[in-house]
Amino acid sequence: MKTAARCLIAVVMLAAASFAFAHPFKSRIITTSPLMITVADDQSLNIKNFSQEGGTDRAVVSVTFTGENGGTANVLVATRTDLSTGANSQSFPEIGNKVIIAGPAEVTVAPVTGATLFITFRKESNEGGNSGGVIVFATPTPAATITPFPFLSPTPTATPTPGG
Repeated sequence: MKTAARCLIAVVMLAAASFAFAHPFKSRIITTSPLMITVADDQSLNIKNFSQEGGTDRAVVSVTFTGENGGTANVLVATRTDLSTGANSQSFPEIGNKVIIAGPAEVTVAPVTGATLFITFRKESNEGGNSGGVIVFATPTPAATITPFPFLSPTPTATPTPGG
């Protein structure tokens, strides 16, 4: 009985420690000044939500890689919550969006005139080591080919009937 109680206490303390040291999601509202996030070499940035209300231009998340594979790209477009204004207005609902960015990188969300932007993100450690912001595409292995049975013919043939 004492052993079970001790194990339960240990599990509760370990769970509490994992919550205390876990990187929680953060949310920011962007209206007039840009949001800039530095992602270190051993980190990745997990963006769960990026939405926009108002404005005529569409907001974007821009990434500049600071490692040896430098470059800049827009990697995520905001989901519009009001679909009635601007050149990007639509008559159907949009699907949510998310992206993971490996460091080292500088992530920038610039404000859009007349819009309120909302972003939810968290920094995470790169478990796989130094990814340098490079995306690796795996080459699929060739699949086995199916060979038809030799006695099966792809086209039907007529068999003569005896006496006919």
